[in-house]
Amino acid sequence: MQAVIAIPEFFALVSEKKAAELLLRPIAGVPLVMRTVVTAARAGANDILLICPAGLNTQIVQQLVQSAAQYGIDIRVIQLADFDPRATSGWSALEAHLRQQFLWLPWNWVTTRHFLAQVALTDIQSVNWSKPAYTTLPEVSRDNSFTALSHFEGVAVTSPECVASAEQFLVAHSGKVLDGIHTSFNRRLCRPFVRMLSHTSVTPNAVTFGGIAVSVVSAIAFARGTYWWSVLGALLFYIAGLFDEMDGMLARLKFAESPRGTYLEGFADGLSYLLLFTGITIGVYRHYGRIAIFIGIALLVGAVLALVTTSLQRKRATSVDRPNEYLGNFYQLLEKDSGNWISRVVRQVQAFQRRGILIYYIVLFTVLGLLPLLFFLATLGAHLTWILTLYFNRRFFTQSQADVKSTVSTFKEAL
Repeated sequence: MQAVIAIPEFFALVSEKKAAELLLRPIAGVPLVMRTVVTAARAGANDILLICPAGLNTQIVQQLVQSAAQYGIDIRVIQLADFDPRATSGWSALEAHLRQQFLWLPWNWVTTRHFLAQVALTDIQSVNWSKPAYTTLPEVSRDNSFTALSHFEGVAVTSPECVASAEQFLVAHSGKVLDGIHTSFNRRLCRPFVRMLSHTSVTPNAVTFGGIAVSVVSAIAFARGTYWWSVLGALLFYIAGLFDEMDGMLARLKFAESPRGTYLEGFADGLSYLLLFTGITIGVYRHYGRIAIFIGIALLVGAVLALVTTSLQRKRATSVDRPNEYLGNFYQLLEKDSGNWISRVVRQVQAFQRRGILIYYIVLFTVLGLLPLLFFLATLGAHLTWILTLYFNRRFFTQSQADVKSTVSTFKEAL
């Protein structure tokens, strides 16, 4: 897909300082034009055409190209005098550079890749040039099914006041499509902190490590064994869960997602649970003696096995560079396999096992004085998790493994 982004002629008429200030004003830590470019790339644009006024300062143009390269994006810059998208002459001058269909994106439109990917194809004569549009040149034969969107998700940054609105919009939509009601509530609590962090040098990985540190303190509180210390531990673990929400939100907000960060987040989740269960084991042991140690060992073994098997499943269910797509891919496989009662049950229960919901269970059971029951259920759940993970690895991914073996065998025969 091609994306076309045009900087107005106005920026060639103002001073270099003023032009840089407006074009590169930070929106949640990312310069405005760069946010527009990167969002287009994340929405699927592999050819980004940036139209700049002929009189725009060369240093600003070079800075835009270099900034895009830091995100791994190549942009083509074309400098034209008095380009106006409403005028046919402007498009005629670009005809050699345009594909038959392209995404028009205003330079100051702040939105998310999900909303851009949903923009419908429309006739070029119906385009509102102040908003995104997926359109065609007049010379291209038109389909009668072309329709214009009546509602566009995003904010056009035209003033300092719009910056705050744009950042609030981005933070509000920094979650995942699969978020449930509990996770959405957690993210709502995190929004002010994520927006604040977006203007600092704090990285998503640093937030992840912060969550681990809070989990350590939570485990120490649980290990004290008394009711009020356990309640404090549960509340601290809830806060650690919010850190788990914030690192992903911040990564998406600042375009800092990476396979390493995804695996680190998964490791941090597993480590947090191991710390939690260790603390609970010590705390319950103070009341119930050796039986708590035996159950605790069984729980820790199950948790380790669950962490290992799910990590292996993540690698099988996704490509190396997109481990964040694991849950979405797994849910799709469960949906397709709904004829199998095990898949159907797991698909219904899976949503309730996510950390964004489990932190509520831990607080609830602890406050009600049912920590021993939670201890037993967690042990049972940990072992069911790794057993079912092995089951689904065999059910969903055996075929792909067979294909690999077949390919290897064919290669050996060829040699």
